[in-house]
Amino acid sequence: MVFLFWCGGIQKPAWLEALYTQKFFVGCCFHESAKKNEKNVYCLDCCISICPHCIPSHRFHRLLQVRRYVYHDVVRLEDLQKLIDCSNVQAYTINSAKVVFIKKRPQNRQFKGAVNYCTSCDRSLQEPFIHCSLGCKVDFLLKHYQDLSPFLRRCNTLTLSPDFFIPQENGDDEMTPHSTIVDSDEPMSWSSGSSSGSESMSMAYSSDQIVRKKRSGLCLWRSSGNKVSDEDIASSMSRRKGIPHRSPLC
Repeated sequence: MVFLFWCGGIQKPAWLEALYTQKFFVGCCFHESAKKNEKNVYCLDCCISICPHCIPSHRFHRLLQVRRYVYHDVVRLEDLQKLIDCSNVQAYTINSAKVVFIKKRPQNRQFKGAVNYCTSCDRSLQEPFIHCSLGCKVDFLLKHYQDLSPFLRRCNTLTLSPDFFIPQENGDDEMTPHSTIVDSDEPMSWSSGSSSGSESMSMAYSSDQIVRKKRSGLCLWRSSGNKVSDEDIASSMSRRKGIPHRSPLC
């Protein structure tokens, strides 16, 4: 059953109205003590934003994953196309997937040479797009057609992408889902080519004991093969620098 939201005599789906007004990437009030409790999923049947811990209670509902790009909420174009016609809406590529902004992003017409501008918020666009977000296209359709039904699509099932991770009660800290926030470039992570090298490195560090003295910057390694006596450590730590020699004054 599709619930409609009446706005000035214009029919508008309830899920579309709630998607535009719901807040995402905020803590879930039902799972305040749990980790990874940001609301990054939207339930179309309940018209609310939920966190990954809420998904088991909505497992038979239509779920839409919300991502974040340059501090704005976006959804995958592939998922949104199942709900509404997204033609003429400019899409962006993040994590090898095309996404569409949910809300409009107003911008002054700073580029006089630009040809295409958004029909609602005057943001410069690439050809042949005329809408910069889903909200801008909806406003355009309601203004010119006053009816969204020809552009809505029937979608009985909508599941999350396979890369989405649902935390479990035990061991949820050991696994992490694919990043849903792409606000800035992430630093490159380096990994060793073989596991044997990393294991031997960890064993070497665990078998040795480190004696440090922050004040003098001393770092002595005490291993099983080459032991350092306490007297040597004490003498090394108490070592002071000699009197500095200055050049004679002329």
